[in-house]
Amino acid sequence: MARNQPHSLAVGGLAALAVALGIGRFVYTPILPGMMADLGLTAGEAGLIASANYAGYLVGAIVAAMPMPASRRTILAATLIVSAATTLTMAGLSALWAIIAIRFVGGIASAGGMVLASGLVLQRSRELGDTGAPGLHFAGVGVGIVLSSLLVIIVRGAGLDWRVEWLISGLVSVLLAGMAIAKIDDKAPTTSAVKPAQARLSGGLLPLILAYGLFGAGYVVTATFLAAIIHGEPSLQAIEPVAWLVVGVSAMFSVAIWLKLAERWGVLAAFAVACVIEAIGVAASAGPVTQASMLFAALLLGGTFMGMVALGFLAARERVSGDPQPILAWMTASFGIGQIIGPLAAGVLHDRMGDFVLASLGAAMALILAAVLALLTVVVSKKAGTV
Repeated sequence: MARNQPHSLAVGGLAALAVALGIGRFVYTPILPGMMADLGLTAGEAGLIASANYAGYLVGAIVAAMPMPASRRTILAATLIVSAATTLTMAGLSALWAIIAIRFVGGIASAGGMVLASGLVLQRSRELGDTGAPGLHFAGVGVGIVLSSLLVIIVRGAGLDWRVEWLISGLVSVLLAGMAIAKIDDKAPTTSAVKPAQARLSGGLLPLILAYGLFGAGYVVTATFLAAIIHGEPSLQAIEPVAWLVVGVSAMFSVAIWLKLAERWGVLAAFAVACVIEAIGVAASAGPVTQASMLFAALLLGGTFMGMVALGFLAARERVSGDPQPILAWMTASFGIGQIIGPLAAGVLHDRMGDFVLASLGAAMALILAAVLALLTVVVSKKAGTV
C-alpha cells in the first residue's frame, strides 16, 4: 500500500504512538517498582520524575503549536528518534537529577509525536473519508503498553533488573520508530490553517480544554502508580506482572469501542460517560485493595483513557476548520498541566499519609468534574451554533 493511503498513514501513526506514548511514556509505570527498590526512591521522588516527564510533555505541546521550521514528517521523525534514545538512556542512569532531565526530554518528544502524528492522521482521514483510521492510529498507545508489559515480564522472568527492561524497551522503540517514519509521508494537510487564537476561543473550546486538563490530572495517578501500589502489598504481588498488561490490552480495543459509542451518543457525551467510568476505576484503586479491585481498576483505566484521548481530539477537531494541529497542541498542553499536578500531589500525599487513598479519591473527583465540563461544552457549542 502506498504511503499516501490513509490506512498506511494510520499504521505509521499507530507505530508513532507506540514509541512516543505506549513505551516512551508509560513503560515507566511497570519499571518503577524495581527502580524505587534499587535506587531507594521515595514515592515523592517517583512522582517528581513522572511530573518532569509531563512537564516536558507540556513544553512539547506548546512547541508543536508553533509554525514548523521543516516538514512535519521530518520533525515527527526527530521526535521519535529522541523518544527512543531517551528510553535507551534510562538504562544507564542512577542519579535522580539525570533521570529527571532525561524524562523531561522524553516528555517533549512524546508530546511532539502525539500532536504531529495525530494531526496528520486526523486531517488526512477526514479529507479522504476514512472513518477507521483514527481508531487504528490511537490503538498504538495500547499496542506499546502491551509490548512493553510483555518485555518487562520476560526480562523479570529471566532474573534481570530494571536497567535491562529500559534497554530492551528502547531497542523495540528504535524498530517501531523506523516503521513509523517509513509509513508516514510528507504531504501537508490540504485545507487552510486556522490561527491558534481563533481555535481557542470558538465553539465552546474553553470548557473542553479545561475538561481535558482535568482528565489528565485524574487518570495519571493510577497510570503512574498502579504498579507501585500493587508492589507495595504482599497479597497483590501475584498480579503485578499482569496488571499493566491488562491496561494495555484493554487500551488497544477501547478506542474503536468509544468511537462507535460516540457515533450513537455524540462525541462529548461519550467522553463524559468515559470520565465517569474511569473515575469508578480510579476510586477502586483507593481501597479496599484486593487483587480483584486492582485488576478492575486496570481494566477500567485501559478501557477508557485512550478512548478519551481520541474523543477529546475529535471533539476539538469538530470545532475548527482547516489544520487541526494548533488546537490539538493546546488540548495536549492542558492535558500536560493536569499530568504535572497529578503525580506531584499524589507523591506528596503518599509520603505524608502513607498510601494513595486520598490521591486516588481526588483524582476520581477531577474526572467527575471533567465529565460535567464536557457536557457544558455541548451546551456552549449549541449556543455558538457549532454542533
